[in-house]
Amino acid sequence: MTDIIGGVFVLLGCALAALAGIGQVRFADLMTRMHMATKPATLGILLVAVGAMFRIDGTGAVTLLVLTIILQFVTGPVSAHLVGRAAHRHGDWDRAGAAVDELAEVDEL
Repeated sequence: MTDIIGGVFVLLGCALAALAGIGQVRFADLMTRMHMATKPATLGILLVAVGAMFRIDGTGAVTLLVLTIILQFVTGPVSAHLVGRAAHRHGDWDRAGAAVDELAEVDEL
C-alpha cells in the first residue's frame, strides 16, 4: 500500500513540475513566469520527496529528503523575491498591468 501512495505522490509532483515548465514557456511577463517557477515547482519537489519517503527505507535517506524540502522552501521564495526586486529596479516588468506598486516608494529612497 505504501508503494501505491508513494507512486501517487511522485506522479503528482512530476505533474506539478511539468506544469511549472509549461508555464515558463506560455506566460508572457516576468512576474507570472516567476510565479510559475516557484509555486508549482516547490510543491512538486515536496510531493516527489514525500513520495520517495514512502518508497525508501532508512533514516539517512529520509533525513536527506527532509533537508531537501526545507532548503527548497527557503531558497525558492528568496530567489524569486530577488529576481522580482531586480526586475523592478531595472524596469523590466509591465508597470501598466500592476494594480499596486508598493516598491515604487522604496526604490526612490
